[in-house]
Amino acid sequence: MKRPSWNETVMFITVAEQANFRRAAELLGMKPSTLSHAIKGLEALLQVRLFHRTTRSVSLTEAGQHLYQRLVPLLRDMDDTLSSVTSMGNRPGGTLRINGSEAALRLLLADVVPEFSQRYPGIELDLVADNQLSDVIKEGFDAGIRLYEDIPQDMVAVRLSDSIRFLALASPGYLRQAPPLTVPQDLLHHVCIRQRLPGGRRYAWEFINGDAAFSLDVPGSITLNNSQLMIEAACAGLGVIYVPDLSAGPWLTEGRLVSVLDDWSLTSRGLYLYFPHNRHQTQSMTLFLDALRAGLAHKP
Repeated sequence: MKRPSWNETVMFITVAEQANFRRAAELLGMKPSTLSHAIKGLEALLQVRLFHRTTRSVSLTEAGQHLYQRLVPLLRDMDDTLSSVTSMGNRPGGTLRINGSEAALRLLLADVVPEFSQRYPGIELDLVADNQLSDVIKEGFDAGIRLYEDIPQDMVAVRLSDSIRFLALASPGYLRQAPPLTVPQDLLHHVCIRQRLPGGRRYAWEFINGDAAFSLDVPGSITLNNSQLMIEAACAGLGVIYVPDLSAGPWLTEGRLVSVLDDWSLTSRGLYLYFPHNRHQTQSMTLFLDALRAGLAHKP
């Protein structure tokens, strides 16, 4: 059987990861119709259907999922090989794919990426912002960023941030006309802006004070799935929100938001970059970890 070309393999991987022919075509710099024709040619060559296609969505078939899971490690090995060859010329190269929340990647961009990219211009950083708690192995990432408490136990974790407090916040204007807020149960008499988790479940706000700890399904007429949008809604006086201090810092400093129920704040160990302990560590990953640790060492 004739083997698929390298370009066909890359096109298949891109469509699988984007789940959209138009977005994949934009990334590849080609027309969607050309990409679609190429994928049909690949399916004809392999004599199997790789994608379910409708007018609104694209998803992998069982055969497509099998092919994707087998190809991703091979392509990573290819990147490692090319990176090692590039490094023989004293210029480290390769691609690092890292996923995390928008706030986590913003922190990475501020504290680590500028110096790293200046020092190693041959290493490409592919940073993907999402709130899905993605499976870094299954989805082909080199590493991810999460709160320490959410990282699977079989992963290596490297600290990215200091501890993070989860705060109940509201605008001064909202608080002036709202009932007092002294204990979490008072939230039941307030308008709250609730959060939808990636799996579809609504997040119950968590509070702790000494030995007292509980979660609260707060009332509210607005539910969002993005911390930034929640902050903007709170600044507009639409209600109380519950978000990490890492996300809300600038608005607290400017006085556009005020923290309430501080005695009940829950604290996380912070954000950590994590990756599988049994995965071969590429030169680019080693250099990035060194830069991460150096950046933390120089933080005040």
